[in-house]
Amino acid sequence: MTINTRDLRDTLGKFATGVCLVTIQGTDGRPLALTINSFASVSLDPPLVLWSLQRDADTYTEFVNAPEYAINVLSSAQQDHSNRYAMKDGHELDASHYVPGDNGAPLIVDALAGFECSLDAVHPGGDHVILVGRVTRFWRGAPGEPLVFFGGGYRQLHDGVSP
Repeated sequence: MTINTRDLRDTLGKFATGVCLVTIQGTDGRPLALTINSFASVSLDPPLVLWSLQRDADTYTEFVNAPEYAINVLSSAQQDHSNRYAMKDGHELDASHYVPGDNGAPLIVDALAGFECSLDAVHPGGDHVILVGRVTRFWRGAPGEPLVFFGGGYRQLHDGVSP
């Protein structure tokens, strides 16, 4: 059976995800950010999380080799951050968007939550690699609604019961 990748992508898009920025201190000292929606918890003991990185990403070498990084959960008010840091060659962090983290990775100001991680493992995953990070510090940020991606676009959460 042949899989139509466009149909597969559209079907995978029926799973709602949060949007995060992975942030690192680049090898040349520049703070970098990359938009992802592939974040997941792996284990509480030890504390492990994962995310995936496309092998042909313009920042692949920087991110796959970063020994320390942070995963920042974006709020619905941070859609511009998501768009900006998803663009090719648009990964250098604006100085007003972050503060330094304990592990050297930038932390996004006003993110809903953040996880400072040490790289634990890298696994092949087809046209991506799966990066597993050991959480060394975490925090809960400002209250707010999460930035949600579903069906190829950003969505809003609604409280209450649907009719």
